[in-house]
Amino acid sequence: MQDKTHPTVRGWKNSRLFWNVGIATLCRILLNTARRFVYPFAPALSRGLDVPLISVTFLIAVNQMTGLLSPIFGPLGDRVGYRIMLLAGMGLLAGGMLAGGFFPFYGMMLVAMIMAGLGKSVFDPAIQAYVGKRVPYHRRGLVIGIMETAWAGSTLIGIPVIGILIKNFGWRAPFFVIGVLAVVGMAAIWIVMPPTGKNLNGFREGVGFRAVFRKLGKKRPALGVLLFAFLVSVANDNFFVIYGAWLEDCFNLGIVAIGMVTIVIGVAELFGELLVAFMSDRLGLRRSVVIGVVLSCMSYLVLPWWGSTIPKAMAAIFFVFAAVEFAIVTSLSICTEILPGARATMMAGYLAAASAGRVTGAFMGGLVWEAGRIEATVFISASMSVLALAAFLWGMYGWRPGK
Repeated sequence: MQDKTHPTVRGWKNSRLFWNVGIATLCRILLNTARRFVYPFAPALSRGLDVPLISVTFLIAVNQMTGLLSPIFGPLGDRVGYRIMLLAGMGLLAGGMLAGGFFPFYGMMLVAMIMAGLGKSVFDPAIQAYVGKRVPYHRRGLVIGIMETAWAGSTLIGIPVIGILIKNFGWRAPFFVIGVLAVVGMAAIWIVMPPTGKNLNGFREGVGFRAVFRKLGKKRPALGVLLFAFLVSVANDNFFVIYGAWLEDCFNLGIVAIGMVTIVIGVAELFGELLVAFMSDRLGLRRSVVIGVVLSCMSYLVLPWWGSTIPKAMAAIFFVFAAVEFAIVTSLSICTEILPGARATMMAGYLAAASAGRVTGAFMGGLVWEAGRIEATVFISASMSVLALAAFLWGMYGWRPGK
């Protein structure tokens, strides 16, 4: 019998859906690589642009801040159709990267990073809403989990490839390569992904953006998940921004050795995403979020005691990021069903809340570290995680898919 909630889906394993998910995942690897590659290669960009390193870190900050603009684009996706927004997101990425490659000036590089960041802010809510519309809820964790491997893929595949390009062809090469591949991604989306049409059921109380977000705030499940996204992101970035200082302080590791920890984090994120794909639907999505947050709290709290040796410290970092990724990606799967009539709006709100949490966590992380070193850091991160779990349980109380 066909699923009435998802009338376009006869089975999640059909070949068209397989290609859709594959193309979306590859496109997101490009978008995530464009966001993340500036971090490790900031010195190379600084030399290439002939600007101080602090000017390059400003590019990073501006690129991250574009995530706060997701709520502008989510309602637009619900109004004009998700495929159009997917094309627009990849178009922004292509235009920004090619502009940065052809015009290697700092001002143009600023524009390029803004466009790349906006591309991700446009693309991510649309593709998650697209999956929410076309994949039955009981298979949502599998598909979202597979697509979210693009985040780890940008660390494990994208950044090493960028390093090879810079070493052999110069600092501008990644901009050309990502730009051209983004154009290829646009063509693939146009050819393979069918249009979803407009989805205006969530706008019966008004079609303005303000009316939609007023409605978001009135929905307890939506508000609970938004608070969860904010708080769990605060917790993670509060630790993320100081883990290098912690390793240097405890083990006197150099920059190169600390950089190698990025591989551990990438593998942990991939492990968490694959767990979502293959375990969350079986365990139940809500139960999986709870398990992920509880494990992340435990992982934070054992860090000071496991930090006695480098292998134990690496293991603790692995468990932190794997557990957090498991919780976050599973919660994304739930989000796709909270507001079926305005899925992109819901996803955009989630991504904006998470971005605000990362900015807040990054800001407070250094202050917390200076105040009490690793003990204070893990206490704050664990406390924020407990609050995140409380917000999630409050929002989910009494909620059922399709309700």
